[in-house]
Amino acid sequence: MTTFFSRLQAVASPAIGLGCMNLSHGYGQQVPEAEALRALDAAFDMGYRHFDTATLYGATANEQLVGKAMAAKRGEILLASKCGMAMDPALGKKVIDGRPATLRRQCEESLARLGTDHLDLYYLHRWDKNVAIEESVGELGRLVAEGKIGAVGLSEVSAATLRRAHAEHPIAAVQSEYSLWTRNPEIAVIEACREAGAALVAFSPLGRGFLAGAVTDPTRLAEGDMRRNMPRFSAESLPRNLTLLAELEAVAMTLEVSTGQLALAWLRAKGDDILPIPGTRSIAHMRENLAASELRLKATTVAQLDALLTPEQVIGERYAEAQQAEVDTEEFDQL
Repeated sequence: MTTFFSRLQAVASPAIGLGCMNLSHGYGQQVPEAEALRALDAAFDMGYRHFDTATLYGATANEQLVGKAMAAKRGEILLASKCGMAMDPALGKKVIDGRPATLRRQCEESLARLGTDHLDLYYLHRWDKNVAIEESVGELGRLVAEGKIGAVGLSEVSAATLRRAHAEHPIAAVQSEYSLWTRNPEIAVIEACREAGAALVAFSPLGRGFLAGAVTDPTRLAEGDMRRNMPRFSAESLPRNLTLLAELEAVAMTLEVSTGQLALAWLRAKGDDILPIPGTRSIAHMRENLAASELRLKATTVAQLDALLTPEQVIGERYAEAQQAEVDTEEFDQL
């Protein structure tokens, strides 16, 4: 943990980082390279210093993009990537593989694509349940000892798995989906992170665009957009979920901020160890999101927001069945 936070402090990083996935993966067609490079340059210029990518994103294209954009800025940023889940060209599909040899190979390949000799933070993107977590994390620990990565992270794991992993090697950060409409980390992972001294890096802090009012009609989502297969965005669920946004919009209007900024400020109010990494393809939205790092909410406002978009109110699971089987996080319906 010391390595992770000391690096954040050294580069004067704001508490809000940039998830780079959207530029290459998950939301339809990849952004053209020239346009994506302009966006990443603009993000750096406006103050972003924590950049998050992964081997999986765009079948390695996102790492190549981030590496090209950050080549001259490497010493000024915190660079995070992920291993253990990648597109297999031979099979033409995503494969989760946590074997030590695979993680080491993927790390070497990530370093080459990103044009660097080390990653500040390297996550196990998914726990391969066919491999003991201790084996996977043990290999990542050896990469730390060799100076190839600065700190080990985990993604989409339960509190129990985090504790097992941390006993093998210190875990600096856990990346989990966390937002006003996805409260799963509150079940047990946030507490376990604090026990371990690990940061909770919140991905999809804007509910994959939902909390920013960016998705109002599921039929208008692009072909290949991952949200087309997510139950919360279905033609049956989304209209009902949109009715829950009215109260959030009312609070945002009172504070003269956007709903997205309010959602990010709510996360920041949950603790200095909660670090949101919203992703976007829009330079204007990057600027809007980053400005939320300066927004401070009163305790009464936080309590008011706590009561909105709760697990009992939100319609639909966050993943389809196949994707849900890949994660290890606690679910409210298991309680």
